Amino acid sequence: MNKREIFNTPQAELSRSVGPESDPFMAFGLLRTFCLKFFKTGFAFLHLSILLISQFLIDTQVGFAQASKVFRAGAATSVISPAIGTSINGNMKDVLIKQIHDDTHARCIVLDDGKTKLVLLTVDLCMIYREELDAAKKRAHDLTGIPVENMMMSATHTHSGGTACSVFQSDPDQDYLKFLRVRIADAVVRANNNLVPARIGWAVGNEPSQVFNRRWKMKPGKPLMNPFGTEDRVKMNPGMGNPDRLEPAGPVDPGLPVISIQSAEGRPIAILANYSLHYVGGTAPGEISADYFGMFAQRMEELLESKEDRFPPFVAMLSNGTSGNINNINWFANEPAPALPPYTKMRQVANIVAAEAYKTYQNIKYNNWISLSSVQKEIILGVRLPAQKEIERAKDIVAKANGPIMNTAEEIYARETLLIKDFPKQVPLIIQAFRLGDLAITAAPCEIFVEIGLDIKEKSPFKPTFTTSLANGYNGYLPTPEHHQLGGYETWRARSSYLEVEASTKISNLIFELLQKLKKEQVD
Repeated sequence: MNKREIFNTPQAELSRSVGPESDPFMAFGLLRTFCLKFFKTGFAFLHLSILLISQFLIDTQVGFAQASKVFRAGAATSVISPAIGTSINGNMKDVLIKQIHDDTHARCIVLDDGKTKLVLLTVDLCMIYREELDAAKKRAHDLTGIPVENMMMSATHTHSGGTACSVFQSDPDQDYLKFLRVRIADAVVRANNNLVPARIGWAVGNEPSQVFNRRWKMKPGKPLMNPFGTEDRVKMNPGMGNPDRLEPAGPVDPGLPVISIQSAEGRPIAILANYSLHYVGGTAPGEISADYFGMFAQRMEELLESKEDRFPPFVAMLSNGTSGNINNINWFANEPAPALPPYTKMRQVANIVAAEAYKTYQNIKYNNWISLSSVQKEIILGVRLPAQKEIERAKDIVAKANGPIMNTAEEIYARETLLIKDFPKQVPLIIQAFRLGDLAITAAPCEIFVEIGLDIKEKSPFKPTFTTSLANGYNGYLPTPEHHQLGGYETWRARSSYLEVEASTKISNLIFELLQKLKKEQVD
C-alpha cells in the first residue's frame, strides 16, 4: 500500500492493512508520513482560519468606527463690558460711558467632528481691529490647539458697545483692547472645555418686517450735496414723508438662517442665527447695550427654557448678515413712528426676530454627525487715498473749525481725509468660508451691502449659505461698484469707507473660489 493509498483508505481498512503482523519498519514509516501530512493540512487550515477571523475583526472594527463617529459641540460666553468713563463706538462724535444697561459679551460655539474643530464667535462691538482678533485667536490656539484659520470672529455692530476701533471721533482705550484679547480667547477656551456629544441641524426662516433699504433715489431737481462738495445720486435715510423720495436704491434680504445644536439627549446647547439688519439703537444717553443682538439671545433662552446653570450651558447668538445698506426704519411711511422709551424698539425687534427663529427651530431635522471644514485666504486691496487738492481743502476746513471736536459733516469728513491720507496704498483682508455638512458660512471684515450677500446665496454650491459681516477685522463699508457710482454716506471716503471701488467684486470672486474648494474637498 503506497502513501496515496494510505491517505485515501478508510481508517478501519487501514487498521487491517497495518497490523501487528506487518513489517514494523514499514508500519513506522507509514505512521510518520500520515502524521506529517495531518499536521501540514491542519496548520494550513489553522492559518486560513486566522486570516478569515482577522479580516472579520477588521471589517467589524471599520463598520463600528463608521457607525460610532461622534460629533461634539460646546458653547460659552465671556462678559466684555467696558469700564464706565471710556468710549462708546458708533457715533460721529465720541460719547463717554455713564452706565451699563446690559452687559456685552463674546459668545462662542465650538464644533468638533472628531477630526476638525471650528470656532464661531460674535462680540457685542460696533467693530474691532484685526490685530486684536489675531491676538485673541493666538491665545485661544495656544490654550486649545484649534488652528487660528478655523476661528471665525465677528462684531455684531451694536452702536452702544465699547470702542475697539478708531472710527470718526472715537478712539479705543488701550487697556480695554488688552482686556478684549483675553476675554474673547477665554470664550473659545471655555466653549472648548464644554464639548459634549451633540447633534446639529438647520433651517431658514423669513422675517421681512424688520429690513428696509436705507439708500433711496430722489427726484431730480434738488442737488444732494455731500461733505466733499460734490453731488450724490442717492440719500441715506431720506426722511419720513419726504416728497422727493422715488424708490429704494436696492433690495433687502429677509432670510433668517438658524443653526441649532443639541446634546445627544436633545437638550439645547446653542443657537446661531444670522440676519441682515444693521442694528436698532434707541438707548439712553451714554449707556452700554448689546442692542437687539443681546436681547435676541436672551429671548431665545426664554423660549427654549434653557437655564445657564445647566451643563453644558446654553448660548444663543445672532451674527450680522449683509446689512451695510439696511436698517429697520420703514422709509415708505409718510408719518414717523411715535417716539418710544429707550430700549423699547430694540426689544420689539428682538422679540419679532426671535419668534421667527423659534418657529424655524421647530422644523429643524438633526444630524448625529456631519463633517466640518474651513478655508481662508488673504486678499490685498487698494485704498482710495485722497488727492493733494482734497488734502489742502480738508486742512483749510479743519483749521477754521471751532475747537478740537468737529461738529459739521464737512468738518468731520475733512478730519477723516487728513487721517486717511497716511494709510498705505494697499491693505490685507482675511476672507473666510466654513462648511458645516451641506451648509456654508462665508465671512469678510466689512459692512457688506445686501446685494453681495444675496448674490453669494444664489451662486453658492452649498444650500443654504449665508455671509457674516465684520468678521476677522474691520475694513469699512463694502458697496458694489454700482453703488459707488451713486454715492451716498456708505461710499464717503473715511476710515469707515476706504477700499477700492472694485473691492466687492474681488472679494466675491474669492469667496466663490473658496466655496468651490470646500465643495471639491467635501467628504461625508
